[in-house]
Amino acid sequence: MPPAEDAALLLVIVQRHLVALQLGLDGVFPEEEWGFLAQQALEKLLKAQIVLANQRPPRSHDLAELADLAGSDLPADLLDLQVFAVEARYEEGPFPLPASREVLLGWLQALLEEKEAAVRRARES
Repeated sequence: MPPAEDAALLLVIVQRHLVALQLGLDGVFPEEEWGFLAQQALEKLLKAQIVLANQRPPRSHDLAELADLAGSDLPADLLDLQVFAVEARYEEGPFPLPASREVLLGWLQALLEEKEAAVRRARES
């Protein structure tokens, strides 16, 4: 499958995560679960970027490593979602979000739009 198609499949999953994040903005949705979905969305966005560069993403949840491989300079608050990959799922908290849900969601939505545009360009070339 061409890289653009593989990346597009990852972005479909990101879209699903972002719908769940949007539904969880009211604060009733547990922060640890919200953070996990946000971390997963960012992980897949970075892996999509790696795939678009015709590289195989590592089997890693490490956001800093993935951002480095993707050549992405991300806000520290997004990279701070790393704690939700494992620790917040298996250890006692609290695990506060590094920024408000609205701010984090806005950054993730902007990254999704950027990656969707990159997939469109790759398909056209």
